Amino acid sequence: MTETTFKGGCLCGALRWEADRAPDYMGVCCCPDCRRASGSGFIPFMGFAAEALTITGPTRQYRSRAFRGGEATRNSCPTCGGLVFGGEHGLSDSHTIYAGSLDDPSLFRPAMALFNRDRPAWVVLPEGVTLFETMPD
Repeated sequence: MTETTFKGGCLCGALRWEADRAPDYMGVCCCPDCRRASGSGFIPFMGFAAEALTITGPTRQYRSRAFRGGEATRNSCPTCGGLVFGGEHGLSDSHTIYAGSLDDPSLFRPAMALFNRDRPAWVVLPEGVTLFETMPD
């Protein structure tokens, strides 16, 4: 286990996750789908390799068309509705963990902003964040 433990879950605690290392990247996404899913101007996210995560509890999945084609899967708790992670548990090589699910929110330090072209004017980003108009290559 890392000295700093990244772990979290949904509002009611039924769906939980824990990582055995720090995330590979952290950022915010301002695409229309993420704004609607979060009910905000962006969704804060962290990227982890699937083997770094232990995910426990029930999920409700919602699938939508991804920016580059294919399908995006969002996982929330079927009890409280809290949005927790993206990807197919047990099938995906990596997962997007939504930073709002962190037990310790001070661990989140975004380094990038995706879909800056869609960012509402009222969303103020931290200094030094790398901006991408859509998805990075």
